[in-house]
Amino acid sequence: MSEAKVYIVDDDEAMRDSLKWLLESRGLEVELYASGEAFLAAYDERFRGCLVLDVRMPGMSGLDLLERLGTRASTLPVIIVTGHGDVPMAVAALKKGAADFIEKPFADKAMLKLIESCMKQDRAGAARRAEAAEVASRLESLTQREREVLDLIVTGQLNKQIADELGISIKTVEVHRSRVMEKMNANSIAELVRLTLKNRA
Repeated sequence: MSEAKVYIVDDDEAMRDSLKWLLESRGLEVELYASGEAFLAAYDERFRGCLVLDVRMPGMSGLDLLERLGTRASTLPVIIVTGHGDVPMAVAALKKGAADFIEKPFADKAMLKLIESCMKQDRAGAARRAEAAEVASRLESLTQREREVLDLIVTGQLNKQIADELGISIKTVEVHRSRVMEKMNANSIAELVRLTLKNRA
């Protein structure tokens, strides 16, 4: 997984430099881009952290970039930076998936708070995706019969009902059930059901 960074996309060099100085003074890794096109060319879906994006730029606007990132299923939280009178654009950006927006001139403290919140959001999202991938991998390891038993456990059926439904003995159901619990790394039926349903969400 990539190291978390703050990606700043702004055509104003002074703004980029002052933000870089502010964030690096707080121990954050920063990458600067002078245009949406430059960021998009460098963008990798493994980018972690957050994106601070100016809404008004020559060429590709902040909204255009946001839209393009959406088509690439980007999970990077985005903070939109707007000038005076750009609030309707900022609202449009929120509708397109931006995490928040801040108006220029902004207080350093306000920007740091937003970035901290977005970095936290990104970490939580990455952890959720990692768990989902792990659960999907465990489900893949089940045999077809184990999967059938699991599906019936999740609907709330008891061993006897599962045995009747699948035309197998209760003892066989118990063996499959035990293997399912082991492969899914679940300590209880409740945990097994939670993991399975989460994967389907």
